[in-house]
Amino acid sequence: MKARSNGPRLVVVALGGNAMQRPGGDDSVAGDFTRTTETARHLVALASSGVRLVITHGNGPQVGNHLLRSELGHTHGNLPALPLDVCVADTQGGMGYMLQQCLTNAFHEAGIPAVVTSLVTQVVVDADDPAFDDPSKPVGEMIRAERVDALRERGWRLKEDRARGGWRRVVASPNPVEIVEGTAIKAMVDEGVVVVAAGGGGVPVFQDGGGLLTGAPAVVDKDLASALLASDLRAVALLVLTDVERAYADYGGPDERALSELSVAEARRLLAEGHFPPGTMGPKIEALCRFAEATSGRGVLTSIEACEAALDQNWGTAIVP
Repeated sequence: MKARSNGPRLVVVALGGNAMQRPGGDDSVAGDFTRTTETARHLVALASSGVRLVITHGNGPQVGNHLLRSELGHTHGNLPALPLDVCVADTQGGMGYMLQQCLTNAFHEAGIPAVVTSLVTQVVVDADDPAFDDPSKPVGEMIRAERVDALRERGWRLKEDRARGGWRRVVASPNPVEIVEGTAIKAMVDEGVVVVAAGGGGVPVFQDGGGLLTGAPAVVDKDLASALLASDLRAVALLVLTDVERAYADYGGPDERALSELSVAEARRLLAEGHFPPGTMGPKIEALCRFAEATSGRGVLTSIEACEAALDQNWGTAIVP
């Protein structure tokens, strides 16, 4: 039996890394399941208010760990190194399984019949995207200086991280163009299925003139991919859940202030003025702006614990057309 909403509201929820792995906490698999169970219970409470859910998630720490396993296996076990797109797909599968199981259990505990599924999702990116000329997204472990030349010979792009005393592999983070499995996601949502999709921003792929797909050596920002998916599905709201309840202007400065509701124009002005750092809050605000522009829906940034209040009680930072 599938969970069906009494109303037409569809909400896309983009989970941050803290939804499945608490920073500074137990980073074991058992610890991840414990944290994901907590998150799932909040999501089920949100669903019980009469909304249908599509859930996306980040994979930053996890894909870095997967790359490290691949590198260790290649260096010490003579195993083939895994390309980045395969690592993203692998983490989608593992994390999707974890969310799928924890959500299924949480719905069962709440006495709500539900079918939850996770879908390995591909996202088309443009091979001519400027991001491929200037890779900037750090992935994987810190690298010692003596390994830099050998890794560059293997085609890795590396940048020095002077603050941490080493080097990082950097990859392109191109703009998402199309959700390949969008039609399948919509079909499942229409049948009442709770769908976990576009994990880690989706597996980036190129599409040639004949429509054939190949993996791209990149990672896609999960919030931007979530905005694209939410727009395609015509969701009424996009919730970007992170470790803070609101965004701030002049964060840490003398004029720091919490932001409750912004128009797209106001949000873009603050973004241009540098109030939202590009590596943290910036992509989240940009994603909410894109969604509000495309759908006239409501984009909200808040914490996992406040997600229910954010939807109907004007909590968090909302961006509206």
